Amino acid sequence: MEMKKRLTLELRNKKPGEVKELVLDNCRSDDGKIVGLSSDFENLEFLSMININLLSVSNLPKLNKLRKLELSDNRISGGLEVLAERTPNLTHLNLSGNKIKDINTLEPLKKLPNLHSLDLFNCEVTTLMDYRESVFALLPQLTYLDGFDADDQEAPDSDPEADGDGLEDEYENGEEGEEEDDDDEEDDLDEEVIDDEDDEDDDLEGEEEEDGVDDEEEDEEEDGEDDEEDEADDDLPRGEKRKRNLEDEGEEDPEDEEDDEDD
Repeated sequence: MEMKKRLTLELRNKKPGEVKELVLDNCRSDDGKIVGLSSDFENLEFLSMININLLSVSNLPKLNKLRKLELSDNRISGGLEVLAERTPNLTHLNLSGNKIKDINTLEPLKKLPNLHSLDLFNCEVTTLMDYRESVFALLPQLTYLDGFDADDQEAPDSDPEADGDGLEDEYENGEEGEEEDDDDEEDDLDEEVIDDEDDEDDDLEGEEEEDGVDDEEEDEEEDGEDDEEDEADDDLPRGEKRKRNLEDEGEEDPEDEEDDEDD
């Protein structure tokens, strides 16, 4: 896609002055030069033109508010003085994968007082002897070169929104929070199940106790009836008691038998 057409799509009916970030990666430049971009993008802070077969930045417009410029994987070999003239407040510059061969090519960047991060990965200049020491000496305002400072300490993620790290952290925290919530819910369910089981055990114990009481009451009632019968028997005369016992056992009284014989 041509750069002009890509610019139209990226604007999405916005005015150039309303745009703060602009990504034109992988489109086609015009003869290796920037086209369609003008100083009307006065509020632009982030500009990315990765892999657009760019040979020169000579057509870059005046962008006073531009802070981060991505130019990796192009064919730029020089002409960096344009950056000092038209992007005076630049803080991040990525020139990795270009055709920069000499340390002196970077000298115009001395005029960028706010530049503290420079990337030159896969540029031929990185193969030179004492490359890092030479660049830090040439550009004393630099803090990070190729992602590391002069003491080989890695640069922190200073722009989490641009590289997506911030969003990934929020997503992971969200998952952990959900997992923790799930664990809490499971614990609550387990506690409810345990409570229900305890309640069931208590109910069963209560029922068993009630059954035991009922059985004891029945035994006491039966014993009471037997005692009453025994007391009633004690009140009867001896003959009547004996007769009653014999009747209960199904035997006849011998006296009755004698009376029958006399008859």
